[in-house]
Amino acid sequence: MAASNPSARSPITALVVHGGAGTIVRTQLTPEREASIRAGLNHALDAGHAVLQAGGSARDAVTAAVVALEDDANFNAGHGAVFNHDGVNELDASIMDGHTLEAGAVAGVRRVKNPIQLARAAMEKSPHVMLVGTGAEGFGQTVPDIAFVDPKFFFTEERWRQLRAAQAEEAAGAVAPPSAHFGTVGAVALDAHGHLAAATSTGGMTNKRWGRVGDSPIIGAGTYATDRCAVSGTGWGEFFIRLNVAADICARVAYRGDGLQAAADEVVMHRLPALGGDGGAIAVDADGNIAMPFNTEGMYRGWVRPDGTRGTAIFGDDAR
Repeated sequence: MAASNPSARSPITALVVHGGAGTIVRTQLTPEREASIRAGLNHALDAGHAVLQAGGSARDAVTAAVVALEDDANFNAGHGAVFNHDGVNELDASIMDGHTLEAGAVAGVRRVKNPIQLARAAMEKSPHVMLVGTGAEGFGQTVPDIAFVDPKFFFTEERWRQLRAAQAEEAAGAVAPPSAHFGTVGAVALDAHGHLAAATSTGGMTNKRWGRVGDSPIIGAGTYATDRCAVSGTGWGEFFIRLNVAADICARVAYRGDGLQAAADEVVMHRLPALGGDGGAIAVDADGNIAMPFNTEGMYRGWVRPDGTRGTAIFGDDAR
């Protein structure tokens, strides 16, 4: 008689997405805008979950989910990204496969329709992890299916007004807190093979200067995945870089034996604000547990748990 395998289990999947933290003011969120944002989150969940349900990989699922968010003008990534000080959209993205520890990232691209697809191409089709600016775009031109667009494609009137408002505040000497001007999108997934992946994409910070790059394309800071944990962050990037937020959460799971929620809470709810930073993160582990902590007023987020239950939320008092 064959010995039983106590570790054997039926395949499970899980998916979490976010559309940014620190960008939400409850009193300014109209019912119509809230409905549009939740629809965008659900569209991303549909895209990623369909991949998982078909037996696809975690890297395919997070790519599909982030592409959906990049194409939605409600979020600060791809079409609808914020403008830098010169009125230009500079886009960053990264992806990591926890099973292989492969990773790819791009920063400062201006003509790539879906930066997450270029980041994935860097991971799979180049010997490098991070590509920047015109070099990244030059590489992208050698890769089939990477779509290039006129920079006007990324323009939205709302983001232009945000830039002008930020510049007016700057000229008046009243600098708005960075949390009023940033946002990111991301996804983490567990596939039926037990593999994890994370992906993140952003337009960065409104009115940013000098080629500023935040945490989103930096492996370990805004994106990280291992065979036990996958994390995508959103928030004040300088602090996520200094604290290596995404990798720190996974390290606490791997080396301290912390549960996913405890690890994510310690970094996001304690270490970040202690240093002066704010934001949030989404995470999933190899058992399908999910965590979505944030220390701002809200974080756009959505999830599909292993049991198939799903939901979206914006504020801290939303039902989970």
